[in-house]
Amino acid sequence: MQGHLYILATIILTVYGQIVMKWRIAKFGAFPDLWFDKVKFLFSVLFDPFVFSGFVAAFLASFAWMAAMTKFEISYAYPFMSLNFVLVFLISIPLFSETFSLYKLCGVILIVLGTILVARS
Repeated sequence: MQGHLYILATIILTVYGQIVMKWRIAKFGAFPDLWFDKVKFLFSVLFDPFVFSGFVAAFLASFAWMAAMTKFEISYAYPFMSLNFVLVFLISIPLFSETFSLYKLCGVILIVLGTILVARS
């Protein structure tokens, strides 16, 4: 059970990082064309508290993943990371008004079914 909690923590922290990054990056506008402006843009984004929390979440996710690796074979644990795609997809629809389509839904269903199959083996 504890190993699965490490996997769950990895997923939650990773999804949080991706969602907060998308949310905050949109607030900064388009990526500039000029080299100096790019560096300035990246530093301003980096020091945004929410973006920084996304980096911290990624860092913590790596620790949770290392802990999970002590409990499971990677061939068992890694397919659970595909649930990141599912959660980001589901969260991005209401939060960012991203498109929903039957093809995307079918893809998500296949990801979930694949994860279930791997988890049972």
